[in-house]
Amino acid sequence: MADLAHLMRPGTLQLPALPPLALYVHLPWCLRKCPYCDFNSHEVKLGGLPDETAQAYLAALRADLEAALPLIWGRHVVSVFIGGGTPSLFNPEQIAQLISDIRARLPLEPACEITLEANPGTFETQRFAGFRQAGVTRLSVGVQSFDDAQLKTLGRVHSASQAREALAEAASAFETFNLDLMYALPGQTLDALARELDTALSFNPPHLSIYHLTIEPNTVFATRTPERLPDADLASDMLDLITAQTQSAGLSRYEVSAYAREGHRCQHNLNYWEFGDYLGIGAGAHSKLSFPHRVLRQVRWREPAAYMAQADKVSNEHEVARKDLPFEFMLNALRLKDGVAFTQFLERTGLPPSSIGTALQTARDSGLLAADPARIQPTERGFDFLSDLQQLFL
Repeated sequence: MADLAHLMRPGTLQLPALPPLALYVHLPWCLRKCPYCDFNSHEVKLGGLPDETAQAYLAALRADLEAALPLIWGRHVVSVFIGGGTPSLFNPEQIAQLISDIRARLPLEPACEITLEANPGTFETQRFAGFRQAGVTRLSVGVQSFDDAQLKTLGRVHSASQAREALAEAASAFETFNLDLMYALPGQTLDALARELDTALSFNPPHLSIYHLTIEPNTVFATRTPERLPDADLASDMLDLITAQTQSAGLSRYEVSAYAREGHRCQHNLNYWEFGDYLGIGAGAHSKLSFPHRVLRQVRWREPAAYMAQADKVSNEHEVARKDLPFEFMLNALRLKDGVAFTQFLERTGLPPSSIGTALQTARDSGLLAADPARIQPTERGFDFLSDLQQLFL
């Protein structure tokens, strides 16, 4: 773990204030590894997650958090995100213990958002009310599809009927919940996607996350790619359909893949996109922490067994190079439809305006950024060609 005295020494950056701080907790196990998934997740053996494994992992998380405390001492936490894997494999009592352990060691803001990722299925759906009682304030339900054939192709362990049951329980237990849905699936048509959206929106989700099925390296789909994947033109038409259909239902697109009703945007993800700080604990978790003169990145040990054996140590850490900060900031901020204030770039990178002046002018001249000098905001064209826009800041 980095030495605090070393981190506080003078440097080339000048951050006038530290950004908001969030906490990410990684619970790495799932019932089955999906063929498209490149996340750090590990299948549990038949019979579910053993209690002794869960307890050992919770103890490791406590040790991890305590070792990191000197780096964030005195800072309040604005959001907590418990991700995976499938965190809902942990029972409500274990999640309650985790949240209690966090509260005992970190000052959480009074309105702190605490999100838990959960997957549908009879194994988990009965737990949702228990998670609410445990202190979770926001549930994110990984539905992905309401089509049984597509769910089978995607390697999901739940059925369409179980997805509907899970969402009904989520809606009854939580004021705010998120529904994850995938599109551009094998053989999917615009009509089929419209039916998926009709079903999803019938549950009145306060928040909807939409993900294009992409073929990632080191996944099963990378070696056995499904046939009849929609081409780029059809995928673009699908995204237009999603935006129109969600808008009609009262959800507005505020980020590349996120739609929300008023007052239900994901605060944790907003903090990422606005280049806020986050402490990541758990197997393979990443951290980004700011200090007056530098920005530090850390990675925990990836394999659960290795992590539990040395939870108070990180596997890798480095200071973000001054030349890399503009691209790192823009990679996140330009995903937001409304962009960010120009002053936020200055405050969160500690860099002068001249560090991005040329790239900003090029982007505005190309019609990719709005002309407003007080904001860094993508135009509609910039949103459509986001990768091109981001690369201007490399």
